[in-house]
Amino acid sequence: MSASKMYNSDLIPLHFTVDLDIQKVKISEEKPVSSSSENKDNQIQPIKRPDKGGMLSIRSIPLLANHFPVNFNPQNTIFHYDVDVKPMSSSPNDSKLTKKKLRKSELRFIKDQLFSGEDQLKTAYDGEKSIFSAVPLREGQFQVDISQGEDVRSGSYTFVIKLVNELKLSKLRDYLRGNLSYVPRDILQGMDLVMKENPSRKRITVGRSFFSPEFRSRDDFRNGLAAYRGLQQSLKPTLQGLALCLDYSVLAFRKPWPVMEFLKEHFKGFQVQDVKKSRRAVNDALRGLKVTVTHRRTKQKYTVAGLSEEDTCDIYFDLVDVEGKNPPQRTSLVKYFKEKWGKDIVYQNIPCLELGKGSKSNKVPMEFCVLVEGQRYPKENLDRNTAVLLKNISLADPGDRRDTINEMVRSDDGPCGDVARNFGFQVDRNMTKVSGRVIGSPDLKLGAPRPVKVDAVKCQWNLLGKSFVDAKPIERWALLDLTGGDRYKLQEHTFISNLIGRCRSLGNRIEEPVVYRLARMSDLSSVNRVEKLLKGIMEESNKISEGKLQLIVCVMTKKDPGYKNLKWVSETKLGVVTQCCLSGSASKPQGQDQYFANLCLKINAKLGGNNFEVAGKFTHFDARDHVMFIGADVNHPAPMNSSCPSIAAVVATVNWPAANKYAARVSPQKHRCEKIENFGAMCLDLVNTYAKFNKVKPKRIVVFRDGVSEGQFEMVLSQELLDLKNSIYDGDYQPSITLVVAQKRHQTRLFIDNGNSGGRIGNVPPGTVVDTRIVHPFDFDFYLCSHYGALGTSKPTHYYVLWDENSFTSDQLQKLINDMCYTFVRCTKPVSLVPPVYYADLVAYRGRMFQEVAMENQYDSSNAAFDQSFYSLHPDLENFMFFV
Repeated sequence: MSASKMYNSDLIPLHFTVDLDIQKVKISEEKPVSSSSENKDNQIQPIKRPDKGGMLSIRSIPLLANHFPVNFNPQNTIFHYDVDVKPMSSSPNDSKLTKKKLRKSELRFIKDQLFSGEDQLKTAYDGEKSIFSAVPLREGQFQVDISQGEDVRSGSYTFVIKLVNELKLSKLRDYLRGNLSYVPRDILQGMDLVMKENPSRKRITVGRSFFSPEFRSRDDFRNGLAAYRGLQQSLKPTLQGLALCLDYSVLAFRKPWPVMEFLKEHFKGFQVQDVKKSRRAVNDALRGLKVTVTHRRTKQKYTVAGLSEEDTCDIYFDLVDVEGKNPPQRTSLVKYFKEKWGKDIVYQNIPCLELGKGSKSNKVPMEFCVLVEGQRYPKENLDRNTAVLLKNISLADPGDRRDTINEMVRSDDGPCGDVARNFGFQVDRNMTKVSGRVIGSPDLKLGAPRPVKVDAVKCQWNLLGKSFVDAKPIERWALLDLTGGDRYKLQEHTFISNLIGRCRSLGNRIEEPVVYRLARMSDLSSVNRVEKLLKGIMEESNKISEGKLQLIVCVMTKKDPGYKNLKWVSETKLGVVTQCCLSGSASKPQGQDQYFANLCLKINAKLGGNNFEVAGKFTHFDARDHVMFIGADVNHPAPMNSSCPSIAAVVATVNWPAANKYAARVSPQKHRCEKIENFGAMCLDLVNTYAKFNKVKPKRIVVFRDGVSEGQFEMVLSQELLDLKNSIYDGDYQPSITLVVAQKRHQTRLFIDNGNSGGRIGNVPPGTVVDTRIVHPFDFDFYLCSHYGALGTSKPTHYYVLWDENSFTSDQLQKLINDMCYTFVRCTKPVSLVPPVYYADLVAYRGRMFQEVAMENQYDSSNAAFDQSFYSLHPDLENFMFFV
């Protein structure tokens, strides 16, 4: 049925706060854009699954996944409208107000004046430019008047609404059946917004999560803060059809209490009279927070600017007659509150709160101020005990997490509300049953005649009585002791003895340190001091022994910002390996053997050694294939940063068939650019490095790309993959390439259905893979949980194959990735993420530290942060694993 035919019967009537006579309606005659108007068939699409899923397993386990099937009517249409809301200018002096950007909450409030009651439940709004409706809406320009007392600036606003698209749900049905070649993202985005409309109305929105306005009694931190649970959701096309994937997260919020009650709990033993005595602490705790006032009826929110200079009883001001009949009269705040609002101020001998800014600031007694709900407390500001409590709540065991998810999907403020039903969506409130396969763990090769088998449950192994495959000799090393002047000085002789003993037991031939240097943590405070300190150590070493210093072990008293100065100087300017550790951990009486073993794992890998490897060959390949594994990632600046570069990192294996030694390249690029701009050039450099070590270029390349969402797959395929091929192809040299995306930022969780197969915690066992029902209808993807979950609920990694010239089957690729997870050099257990991606993430983070050094030292102005030379590694380190 066309939109014009539906106007009389199904149109949602619009409600206004003004007379219809002052509307200026402009009905658009422009035809809406069809959702199939784009020529999307030219896009490179991810490859299809080569089979019906894997068969390899040592056992199967029944699982539940937090995917809830969604039914929809393919005959329905969702109408997509563009909206524009602006304040109306009543005078030339209002120009600043009309240019001021409206907050999302203000836009939603204004929109709700047009759509009220049942009408609201047939529309979904993104809080910015888009409205999705279950039925056609009237187009045009409308005026909305906002009265005083609301949390939106009073006045008149224009609201322009225009139809831009009709989203035919039949296209989504066709896609799920494999009859449409491209992903109908506009339809999925519209449906996703509809499913989020109910929680966005009834919950507290933080980023992409929706938090309950109430907290559980056991989640009360009793310091003015509490842990609030929020849901995260997304719609996913799967083998079983469209599914709602829902998980939850936890954040600390300030409780929406009266300010006085908040202070009494936030500061232990706090009394009202302590406000002046603890003025600075109180000011810091309240400044920037939003409050409402209780002495008059209003929904308006105010920002706390600080405490007033005077006590409440000493505040006087000129009271202006709004009608202009009488001259201004001098009055006290105490008298004003009594006569105007009928309120007696109890606490007159403490400061008021200054609310608002500049000339519009108001002084309001604290006893009439209440904290607005939904004010997040920064995690980094939590005291140690509260931080531990929050972490424990976040790390819910599988049973608790499953119950909470089920509770959220069935709640009145969850996604399955009236809005979704009015669009014709029906959600099955039960988790999806799916079968999981457990892939067997590989045997490992260490410095022993026989392969080592891992533990049957945790899949771990220990190094007692064992040695590394290739233990590098450590002939020239130095100990930099940074505990000088500290209360607890390092017992250097004991430390040296423990380190040497553990290295030798693992096969490293190690001598006494050539240099011992005592220094202070303050020596790391600047690049110049660090460089002078390290150069002095290297020069002293050169006088004592022949050959360059191999290693400097740095013992620090605490984690310190100077760490990044140390790493930048040693890895870009001097070319010497450093290994840092904390004196407190190194001096503990218990667990010393394991602690020093972990140090040795890092040191041997950094020096080019081989700790352990998979026994036998990797599946699908043989020794003559010469395969190179590449990992790639981009690290972006913090959310509030608007200028710093993003950091791209690429790592690649340089040995075969062990494939466990990596070289790394790092490069700055445009701010928040997800595409790796120099991907081809960095990969070419690494291919040539592989040839340098192996006398032959790799015949096969498997790329693991981190950090991209489904919406960026086309960019990876059409730009990064093309850049890679154009850079490394040379005449007849055209290695076969496979490209796999590794995703950890997803909401899918797996739970054991019977609860008896998950060990002590109840998590799925290491090696659990799922490639049916909850995966894509026809693309080549799967979920793999390669690690043992000792804390909280295990999160599988979602592997998505975009390109494959190596003809992997599901079994072969799943087995390859699972085996690779046993080769991470820093620990004796399988990790949750394939090592090339794990290492790329570490290198990108190291690049971020280098950028911070550039900014803090202002090398040649802020442009240094974008200068490749600032990130270029010293030639002596660039092909070794300095980053582990």
